[in-house]
Amino acid sequence: MEDSIDDKLLIGQLSQVDKVAFYKKTYSHVAGGVLVFILFEYLLLQSETIVNFMLSMTEGWRWLIMLGGFMFITNYAEKMTLKTPDKNMQYLAFGIYILAEALIFVPLIYIAAFYMDSGPEILNQAAIVTLALFIGLSSIVFITKKDFSFLKAGLTIGFFIAIGLIIAGSLFGFNLGLWFSVAMCLLAGGSILYQTSNLVHKYSSDDYIPAALGLFASLMLLFWYILSIFMSRD
Repeated sequence: MEDSIDDKLLIGQLSQVDKVAFYKKTYSHVAGGVLVFILFEYLLLQSETIVNFMLSMTEGWRWLIMLGGFMFITNYAEKMTLKTPDKNMQYLAFGIYILAEALIFVPLIYIAAFYMDSGPEILNQAAIVTLALFIGLSSIVFITKKDFSFLKAGLTIGFFIAIGLIIAGSLFGFNLGLWFSVAMCLLAGGSILYQTSNLVHKYSSDDYIPAALGLFASLMLLFWYILSIFMSRD
């Protein structure tokens, strides 16, 4: 089994036709992930019990538990999609990750939709801006062909700092504010560049599901903080 995995062709070794086919598979899975996320989010918001529970988990140390669980699921899903050649298991891991994203978004979406004066408009505007930035950043990689793997160290340090600030804010009760959301948007943008660069330079021809998961995760992180910025302005 290991030999067959090692024999996979990297994207750079494929013909242009095969590269395009791989990119289409990957981005169709990202689009599918977004649609499934919307479906999950709609269904979760129909349950008053789930909404109330998730709202209660946004306070203090409970939010830290929620973030810890989300990070565990993220790590599990990423490892599962990369390590197993079984497509069914990869799809299962991707689906679990999408559900986890939908759950953690419940409080933010609920507050935006039902407590903000211009809730639907804010959601639509945040979604449009997120999509535009995602397309623009992805295009940079495809047009320049540049390898952005050098961003990994900076992104890792940045995310550790962000986690530390989130923990401190939760424990000591201070608001991280608008500039933290702006900084997280920059981190999410860097993550999109990094993930798209991996799509072009690092993945093998059969890795469209883990590639889609990485891009989807970066997209949702960007959406979270863009939505947070729009909500702070209302």
